[in-house]
Amino acid sequence: MISIVIWQACDPFADAAQYFGERWRLPGSVRGATLDAIASSLPELFTGLFFVLLAAGVGDQASADGETEGLGATIATCAGSAVYNMMLIPALCGIVIARTRHQKPVIEVESKVISRDGLWFLACELVLIVFLFQPAMSWGMAATLLLMYVAYVYMLVLDSRSYRIARDAVVDRFTDEHVPSTDELVDALNAAGIKPSLQLINQVRRELVAGAIVGDPVHDEDGDEDDTAGILFGRFEVKLTPVVGYSILAVSTVIAAAACYWLVEVTQSTATTLNVPLFFVAVIVAAAASSVPDTFLSIAAARRGDDDGAVSNAFGSNIFDICICLSVPLLVSVYLNGGKPVPLTIDGQPMAGLFGLQILLCASTIVTLLIMWQDLRLTLTKSWILVGLYGIFVAYAVAGSLGILNL
Repeated sequence: MISIVIWQACDPFADAAQYFGERWRLPGSVRGATLDAIASSLPELFTGLFFVLLAAGVGDQASADGETEGLGATIATCAGSAVYNMMLIPALCGIVIARTRHQKPVIEVESKVISRDGLWFLACELVLIVFLFQPAMSWGMAATLLLMYVAYVYMLVLDSRSYRIARDAVVDRFTDEHVPSTDELVDALNAAGIKPSLQLINQVRRELVAGAIVGDPVHDEDGDEDDTAGILFGRFEVKLTPVVGYSILAVSTVIAAAACYWLVEVTQSTATTLNVPLFFVAVIVAAAASSVPDTFLSIAAARRGDDDGAVSNAFGSNIFDICICLSVPLLVSVYLNGGKPVPLTIDGQPMAGLFGLQILLCASTIVTLLIMWQDLRLTLTKSWILVGLYGIFVAYAVAGSLGILNL
């Protein structure tokens, strides 16, 4: 139920974010790694904040090691969500496409998406692992993660500028309703001194077919359909304008925040009822529930033919999870702790599950990148392999909660 509420709150948010992305003429991979990632990662941000606030006693609940337990649950949620996004979302996209898109039953991955978004996420992940080996986390660590996200966004802005130059070169050459062939697009880009790539050609072609380039750079005045946001499983369509778009973003944010507060309450109650560490419940329950919007957003992108957007959304969401969804609650936790670093130990002992999570997080990322990099295609077989790897991660969390593993 909570996942459905979160999904339906983030669904119109994603429509509005995509609307603004098209107005700003962002390429699919850039939009997926920024606007789509932010839209789908709001639950992780709010969940982390509420874990910290409730565990510290700002609300109706408190715990003995408040800041540490709250921050630990936040780390578990963000890391668990990262593993979910890295493995299960691409796998589900691959399975759905293999069953429904018979003319091209594979997810084609542009090498730039892996070398840019994938390796950047791996770098953020390694920095986080270094931080988690410290006895406590401070505001300086949060600031470092925030700066890494700023650098990532700046890199995407430069990439977007390059895309706009290429896009305008095609617009200048093809001013009628003619949709050029691949060879014509390559010639147009080469004539403008731009190196053509499969990602760039596919993105430009998608916009030409949709009528978004011919004529007006944002909308074709001769009959483009109005952009809309779907509400309540798409049963109601709301015409998008800048004012309506910003209103949807605000309302969706409030609803998502309320649902995440409920999710945190349920996660804490489950851990208490089962008498297991909150860390292990958060790494599966809270992480999976908060990742539902990412799942549907990526599947929808893949079904539209935007394979790059589907994959980059998963990577971009992970970067946002680590750099923003973890650093912001960390800053709040440090503030509630009187400005002092928040320890990563409980009763003098390392937090249960933290070391094993670091190992699995790094290993899962490397293995997933290698699987995607091989042939730059995600097939049905590879998708099921990723599902199996995620099953190993779930087994780790279950074994840890039962005390079978002490990693």
